[in-house]
Amino acid sequence: MDARQNITSDWQDSANVLLGIALFISPWALNYVAETNAALNAHIVGAVITLLALAALFAFRVWEEWINAVLGAWLIVAPWVLSFSGHAVATRTSIAIGIAAIVLALWSVNEHTSGHMSAGG
Repeated sequence: MDARQNITSDWQDSANVLLGIALFISPWALNYVAETNAALNAHIVGAVITLLALAALFAFRVWEEWINAVLGAWLIVAPWVLSFSGHAVATRTSIAIGIAAIVLALWSVNEHTSGHMSAGG
């Protein structure tokens, strides 16, 4: 399967790339860059989600999806652990992207491990 077929057949990973990028730029786009803990978390986790999803597009490994699912879970609890739950926009962004990352990662794992994905795409 070539790279173009991978990107279209593994749409969950393509969506996770977009989610990671959105998370990375969200402190600037949603104006919470001054909320240091939230912004740094968004930058780091967004970059990692993006890189893992890109890697999964070209050489799928189940562990990449599980790490993205764990990062999604982290995003859900991060506002309270990192003490930025008082900033509504940062909190909602973290939780929403966390939930989406978990759903997409688990969906991708399910498709790859249940036989829905064939060698031809």
